[in-house]
Amino acid sequence: MESFNQAAFLWLNAPAHPSAGMLYLTVFLAQGLIWAVPAGMVLGWLCGNEKMRRTLLIATASGALGLCISMVIGLAWPHPRPFMLGLGHRLIPHAADASFPSDHLTLWWAVAFSLWFQRNRLGTALALLGILIAWARIYLGVHFPLDMLGAAVVAGFSAWFTLHESHWYLDPLYRVALGIHRSLFGRPLP
Repeated sequence: MESFNQAAFLWLNAPAHPSAGMLYLTVFLAQGLIWAVPAGMVLGWLCGNEKMRRTLLIATASGALGLCISMVIGLAWPHPRPFMLGLGHRLIPHAADASFPSDHLTLWWAVAFSLWFQRNRLGTALALLGILIAWARIYLGVHFPLDMLGAAVVAGFSAWFTLHESHWYLDPLYRVALGIHRSLFGRPLP
């Protein structure tokens, strides 16, 4: 399995000197696009109705659970990143920490899958964008392909679990979030 992982990485990894346009695009996908998650959550909270805010709280719980699981896996099984093994070309700086599963993609897909499972059309678009993010992180030399598959599994589980167990936490979390909103903005939500 590891030889397949390394061969697939080398096939998808960038050449030593990619074009400036390709480098700009992949860096944006790999590092910049993740900021759409918190920005979208805040915008959805402020502009959405109660149903949207509850949907976003479940998606937030999914992302948080996914990241926690991902970090535990990384601590239990510290699989090296490609550049730690001297494979391919690394075109962006990254800490020499565990690569499996990708924390970055776990967060993205946990939110995307959560929205998708809740029948929110945005979830499908975000899930598809996640494929581009996965490719970009491999292309730039900071992840293996199986890191992305691991992220998909963790994210899918997190989204499923937080949706099916939302009856335990959603109402109290919603009340806390409304209280924080009132403290910050001094007015209740519509």
